[in-house]
Amino acid sequence: MSASPLVRQTVPLLVIGTLLVLMAFGLGILPTSAETARVVPAPAADEPAGPATAETAVLAGGCFWGVQGVFQHVEGVTSAVSGYAGGAKETAGYDKVGSGRTGHAEAVRIAYDPRKITFGRLLQIYFSVAHDPTELNRQGPDVGPQYRSTIFPTSDQQARVAKAYIEQLDQARAFNAKIVTTIEPGRAFYPAEAYHQDYLTLHPNQLYIVINDLPKVANLKRLFPDLYRAEPVLVARTGPSN
Repeated sequence: MSASPLVRQTVPLLVIGTLLVLMAFGLGILPTSAETARVVPAPAADEPAGPATAETAVLAGGCFWGVQGVFQHVEGVTSAVSGYAGGAKETAGYDKVGSGRTGHAEAVRIAYDPRKITFGRLLQIYFSVAHDPTELNRQGPDVGPQYRSTIFPTSDQQARVAKAYIEQLDQARAFNAKIVTTIEPGRAFYPAEAYHQDYLTLHPNQLYIVINDLPKVANLKRLFPDLYRAEPVLVARTGPSN
């Protein structure tokens, strides 16, 4: 993932790295998001519809820029905030998390209206277009446990739905390899720095975003047209605490 504005001295190296990644995609050495996206079966077990009007899910699937960007375009989602989960509050910062030694994963906290979309449907999008759940401790060019595929359930029910769904997809051989997504309950979420919020929308021409993340949003629109919203729900409007 490209460096933040706070570490400008690394920009030349990152530009070179991004160009090399672009060449790798062009030569077919690395798959693009467009090539790996697929609609996986909907979960057989899902949370029941109820009177609640607001629920929260926390998902990690590589760089949070793309995961946030996808879910900001999903109908029924009222907020999607980039942040960190899995480690301590004291280490919930971009520079520390980037070391890969904090226990944190780059994650996105998704607030949603369960009358419009269920947790199971969010997971279907997560596994279909938001990331590749068969990559262990990496996503595309980003490597390290901070980029792991992880579901941080906010309730016992979410944990049960997630576990059953992973088993369902593995049994159906929905992917060419076994799903490595972990389920880590009881972990707090900490919002990321302001410059990471709404990153995809604010930097649509950045090479990293063009290569890795814009195809995910395009796949959402193509594969889930009934759930796609053209106008993203931005942290600039909702605030990082919502």
